[in-house]
Amino acid sequence: MLLRLPIVAARRMFIILVLVAIAGFFYIYSSENKYYSCFIESQVLATQQALIADGETNLLEDVLQAEPKPSPGSSIFFHETSCRLSDNRQLETLRVTARQACAIESAAKHNPNFQVFVLFAGPTYRISNNNSHPQPLVEAILSYSNVHLRRLNLESYASGTPMEEWLKDGRLSRSKYLFSHISDFLRYLTLYRYGGLYLDMDVVVLRNMEKVPPNYTGAESNTHLAAGVMNLAATGFGHEIAASCLRDFQHNFNGRDWGNNGPGVITRVAQKICGTKDISLMQEDPKRCMGFKVFGRGAFYAVPWKQWSDFFEPEKLEETMARCKDSYVVHVWNKHSSKLPIKQGTKNAYAMYAEQNCPRSYKAAGEYF
Repeated sequence: MLLRLPIVAARRMFIILVLVAIAGFFYIYSSENKYYSCFIESQVLATQQALIADGETNLLEDVLQAEPKPSPGSSIFFHETSCRLSDNRQLETLRVTARQACAIESAAKHNPNFQVFVLFAGPTYRISNNNSHPQPLVEAILSYSNVHLRRLNLESYASGTPMEEWLKDGRLSRSKYLFSHISDFLRYLTLYRYGGLYLDMDVVVLRNMEKVPPNYTGAESNTHLAAGVMNLAATGFGHEIAASCLRDFQHNFNGRDWGNNGPGVITRVAQKICGTKDISLMQEDPKRCMGFKVFGRGAFYAVPWKQWSDFFEPEKLEETMARCKDSYVVHVWNKHSSKLPIKQGTKNAYAMYAEQNCPRSYKAAGEYF
């Protein structure tokens, strides 16, 4: 009997720990992410009205209302989904990082006949009127006449689309990877609304993409397509693909899986269109995919994410440049590389690409890029 008591107590303690863990799990995934308030329209609009009352009128305009509006099928889109709402609930001055500015500038520079829209999905950012705090990176991208900075609100942006009711059920707000999944949500919604070209903020565009036929994406590996570069026509087959992506997003959304709602969506949709899970077959037989083009890895992802450091190592300069010689875009995998600053004058592939393709941003960044 004396020997059994510790065993019974241990079992009880184990059961208690399991129940606590389960309760914690359901609490985490049934509670709204604290940062989701950044994207709630009612709170954003209240702050906007307070700023207007104080005489601050230099606010970013809503993409749904401002002119010029995106031209269907011939616009380039970037999304900024960070939450920079300060503790006192005040809106901060609009900011972009040097590498975000490079992505935007390179797209504008190489595609002068496309309008480039940078959509800020967080708080209603305002551009500073204070000359004592210059914003050289913002000035660098706005020096291109085809760059437009806009805000959007999730609720109004989804209104009138297949995502309107889905957004209200709260699954997105409970995501473990909120910022990433809001970005996933918006890229497919934007392509549904307008068509055109979506680009991640951690790319450098290397050449003109205006004449590339619409309806394409790129392979990241032998098993998955990526969602960092996608183009869909605003009407016809392209719009049908966008609608399929929204349906897949709703049906398969998983707030605990980082990649399921981004690259997972376009991969699953392409598998249905092409009638195969074999990425190589998607590339080799254009008729199989009914006009939806799947580029090989060399087009947008010549350097895979596990080798992201090749962009930053001087000894890999020639190898990396040769690897990307036929690329439209290079993707530098910001999730891994963002904390590795580049000193001006460094001879590595990313610095070379930046100096050539986003020269104004590269210069405006200062000592480190």
